[in-house]
Amino acid sequence: MNPEVSVKEPHTGTLCYHCGQPCEEKLWLDEKVFCCYGCQTVYEILNANNLCRYYQLDLHPGLSQRKQTDENFLYLDEKPIRKKLLSFDSDHFARITFSIPAIHCVSCIWLLENLQKIDAGVLRSETNFTQKSVTIDFNPTHTKLSHIAATLHSLGYAPLITLDGTKSNKKTDNKALLLKLALAGFCFGNVMLFSFPEYLGIARADAFLTRVFSWLNLLLSIPVFVYSSSDYLKSAWKSFTQRQINIDVPIAAGLVALFFRSAYDILSHTGPGYFDSFTGLVFFLLTGRWFQNITYESLAFDRDFKSYFPLAVQKKGNDRWESVIVHQLLPGDQIRLRNMEIVPTDSKLISAPTFIDYSFVTGESRPVNANPGDLIYAGGRLIGQPAEMVVEKSVSQSHLTSLWNNPAFGKTNESQYKKMIDRAARRFTWIVLFLAFATAVYWQITAPTQMWLVLTSVLMVACPCALALSAPFTFGNTMRVLGKHKLYLKNADVVERLAAINSVVLDKTGTLTHGEKPKIEFIGKLTDEERAAIHALTGASSHPLSMMITSSTFSDSPKVISNFKEIPGQGVEGVIDGQTYRVGSAEFVGASSLPSAGGSSVFISINKEVIGYFLISTSIRKNIKRMIHALGNKMDALLSGDKETQSDELRKLFPQSTLFFFNQSPHDKLEYIFNLQLNGKTVLMVGDGLNDSGALKQSDVGLAVTDRAGTFSPACDGILEGSQLGQLDKFIALSKSSIVILKTAFVISFLYNALALTFAVSGHLTPLVAAVLMPLSSISVVGFSTLAVTFTAKRKLS
Repeated sequence: MNPEVSVKEPHTGTLCYHCGQPCEEKLWLDEKVFCCYGCQTVYEILNANNLCRYYQLDLHPGLSQRKQTDENFLYLDEKPIRKKLLSFDSDHFARITFSIPAIHCVSCIWLLENLQKIDAGVLRSETNFTQKSVTIDFNPTHTKLSHIAATLHSLGYAPLITLDGTKSNKKTDNKALLLKLALAGFCFGNVMLFSFPEYLGIARADAFLTRVFSWLNLLLSIPVFVYSSSDYLKSAWKSFTQRQINIDVPIAAGLVALFFRSAYDILSHTGPGYFDSFTGLVFFLLTGRWFQNITYESLAFDRDFKSYFPLAVQKKGNDRWESVIVHQLLPGDQIRLRNMEIVPTDSKLISAPTFIDYSFVTGESRPVNANPGDLIYAGGRLIGQPAEMVVEKSVSQSHLTSLWNNPAFGKTNESQYKKMIDRAARRFTWIVLFLAFATAVYWQITAPTQMWLVLTSVLMVACPCALALSAPFTFGNTMRVLGKHKLYLKNADVVERLAAINSVVLDKTGTLTHGEKPKIEFIGKLTDEERAAIHALTGASSHPLSMMITSSTFSDSPKVISNFKEIPGQGVEGVIDGQTYRVGSAEFVGASSLPSAGGSSVFISINKEVIGYFLISTSIRKNIKRMIHALGNKMDALLSGDKETQSDELRKLFPQSTLFFFNQSPHDKLEYIFNLQLNGKTVLMVGDGLNDSGALKQSDVGLAVTDRAGTFSPACDGILEGSQLGQLDKFIALSKSSIVILKTAFVISFLYNALALTFAVSGHLTPLVAAVLMPLSSISVVGFSTLAVTFTAKRKLS
């Protein structure tokens, strides 16, 4: 039951409890005052859902509702609109990303990430503060998209909805920065001009001229303070309102101190002030920021990483199927997926009904039925027999990458360097402020006329940005280099974990061996019809041995498969032309004895009668012997689900300390990795991502080897193209070198700050020089990291 709401007299200085705006009319509720019914309604919603901690995180965190209008969001429930806006849609799970321009503080983030407490249909919400967006997962059977949008609107976070999609406009940001820079440059030049009489001592003979020039300098400095330096002032103010301290606080403090001290000198006729230093300071700060932006964009590694997502898929062209990389797909292309392959982009199913596992998207493994004409969303994994689809949208590399980085597939290991940098950055600003205060006291006693300039220099020159940027740019550029050599890592944290590896475990089939030119012989007899059936059945599987058999049993006679099943580590089964075919291990098909010849054996049975087997002799990948020798005692074990074939040949490649395990189930592989970790090992597992996904997830770093296939485990940390496996030792060595480069960048950053602060505190550094040095320090560390990684990569990977 709601308490009574009363309307009282017009505004007398009271601030709204929700938004902090002056109350023109006072609305009272629960002994709290509100400026309008909108703010009061938001409070009631939060109070009813026990979310009033929102007001403890910040004072008056909400946005005023007085100017908000009731909008009708019902159009969002229309099917064509939903199709354009939702990145995923099913009966019980949907995902939408809203642009929320009103996100401005930690309270906003906290509230938006607790939407499930307000709307029971919301499953999860995640805020991206820098992009001012929120991604919401919800159950369409429990809530509507229109209701979610209306709830956001009522809370003061009206979503910005555009049916053409939204793209960040960096040109607009750069234009605003250039305008501020141009204004600061114009005013700085003129202030310098009006200060020449003071520099040359001419103004002492004419007090009137001194006052005129001083007032002109003040007038020219006001727009620089209000407009050109507004980014620093706003950032510092938001930092204070959120009870946080960021790097812009000392800069803003220096600007405010210098401006108001100079204004006081002019207004009180005690001196000409320091407006030449103030305007020059802002000009050089903005110049440094602009130069930083240009430098960082030219060194950007994120773009390169997302441009090489190495999934391949079969596309129909010229009446035949060919394998293409997914980023080459266009709307209207016809594609075919095999069992366990990932749908690379939103596509329409045109073949028989099938099942799609959306665990890659939702984190929950629950296959859903898909019928002809249904839209299959990117990230779904095909379960069962092959399916044909028509591409609806171009492939979004960044969307696939974001799915790969789903927290459901993450590992608990936290970056040690990230933790250290976060701690240092938090304490750094407080240390600078303390030093600035102590410096001001000292100089006020010894040389009061120099105090303001020295204080400003101290506040300006210190910068933790170089420290904060060293890790992401070092690891990011390492990722970029590895990507060019066809090792694609999930995120930058993997580089740090890869550098710590002291134990390597390899899978055999499809990893150590490959089927580029396999020798395949069938022992037994096959009719043309049986060969065509086996071609179709193995063509539905993405296992390396199945793909080799498919390529060796080419048939123009298409076959329809029903009741398709694939059992990891055992084989495939399906009904073709009324007969049940099984292809796989001896136990799976019911073979009583094993062949004595070397190589991998794949048995065939029809209606439970074994008719023979394929003997497949595969070769070891290129440069494997050199790589294993380089890894030495780190090479712990070889795990294989196959029989003990080629063991003599394999043992010649590995050190005597390497253990060999055959007939290993997926669980056996996971258990072995777990036991190594219990013994203190940091484990790298390299497999094909099919029968060893559990081991890849359990390991500290899991790499899935691929040969232009559309399958890999989302739990893996990286995808390695098969031809590059022989470079594995070099990739680990480069990761270790990146740690050395990072530590060197830390040393450079600390030395810069120590030396710069020493010169500034002693009065040997002017504010203008400090303003130039601050961005140069960041650029120097970023440049060093980039060049060092590039140089080291050329030396180690050549």
